[in-house]
Amino acid sequence: MSLEDRAKAAAKNIEGKAQEAKGEVTGDPQDKAAGKAKQTEAEARNTVENAKDKMKRAID
Repeated sequence: MSLEDRAKAAAKNIEGKAQEAKGEVTGDPQDKAAGKAKQTEAEARNTVENAKDKMKRAID
């Protein structure tokens, strides 16, 4: 996993956590849902990149 991809996934996760927390504070269910969706996207990115790393190690 490249450092850039890892940083993008981490940033998306942090963004999602912040948005979810904002939704908790304001009582806005749309913000909470959008924040959770961003966290899920970041998790998916990590999973894909981890799979790429495993494939690369298997080939090497």
